[in-house]
Amino acid sequence: MDFNRRKTRKIKVGNAFLGGNSSVKIQSMLNIPAEDIRGNVAQAAALEKAGCEIIRTAVPNMEAIALIEALKKAVSIPVVADIHFDYRLALAAVDAGADKIRINPGNIGDDSRIKAVADKCRGGGVPIRIGVNSGSVEKELLEKYGGPTPEALAASAIKNAKLLEKFDFNDIVISIKSSDVRNTYAANIEVAKMCEYPLHLGVTEAGTELSSAIKSSAALGGLLLAGIGDTVRISITGDPVREVVCAKELLKSLGLKKGGVTFVSCPTCGRTKIDLVALANAVEQKLCGCDKTIKVAVMGCVVNGPGEAREADVGVAGGDGCGVIFRKGKIIKKVPEDRLLPELLSEVDKL
Repeated sequence: MDFNRRKTRKIKVGNAFLGGNSSVKIQSMLNIPAEDIRGNVAQAAALEKAGCEIIRTAVPNMEAIALIEALKKAVSIPVVADIHFDYRLALAAVDAGADKIRINPGNIGDDSRIKAVADKCRGGGVPIRIGVNSGSVEKELLEKYGGPTPEALAASAIKNAKLLEKFDFNDIVISIKSSDVRNTYAANIEVAKMCEYPLHLGVTEAGTELSSAIKSSAALGGLLLAGIGDTVRISITGDPVREVVCAKELLKSLGLKKGGVTFVSCPTCGRTKIDLVALANAVEQKLCGCDKTIKVAVMGCVVNGPGEAREADVGVAGGDGCGVIFRKGKIIKKVPEDRLLPELLSEVDKL
């Protein structure tokens, strides 16, 4: 099933494109203090290896500009400089090679400063991401809409975009996030009607991995199914590599990303006679780095296994101390329980 993607401007970010007919990109953010350049470079490399397609880093002061330069040498994916309040940091980040600037023009000062950032970014071919969340909405909009409602969030994003448009700057990406799933969803639905800029999706302050995965899937999944969203981040309190893993699984589950294993397994029931939980975890871990576009199934019993998972390229179904290996629903061999993992992996290698 194909989804009709929302029509947007196509924007170049480093060596990647956002919007238009471009694929949905996975983004994450470095979470190591900016002064630790070696640590940030290592984390950026790990993120790129995991499949991250855009990396954002905080630039809290002029000393952090050196990090932008180091990251540009260390990774091949676009680097985004996250700026707050000080427009001079944005100018310096562009000079240092940043591929995109995350800044809200409404909080950097008067028109001369906004124009300076717009001119610098235009001259360097660097787009600007406007980031709005529940805590950044302007006072007058909070009063008008009665709080950080979806309408207030969308209005704030458009207001900030107009500040850049006034200086003939249109390479804009908009991000509207809330810690509330419904507000995140509704605000992005609203702003999608109001402009043709690419949208970055995410739920802010989403929590640890389980909490974030659930909240993000609820909000982002609905938007992506509606054709809305050009980049995504699954914000997790923890290792940002896990953000990339979760984002890849979300996009694959929606048919928006190809490559890598699609893994399915049953929840087990009273018919299960093998240690399916351990087997499923082992298979998932072993195939985590596999780049083959295949579906692998781990099922608890032969009653339903090959039938329910007939679309899997290869799979295993448990028996009583044994199991069967099957391809596209057809059983090809029976093996003892302690051989299920190696035999399954052997069949994957043949694909």
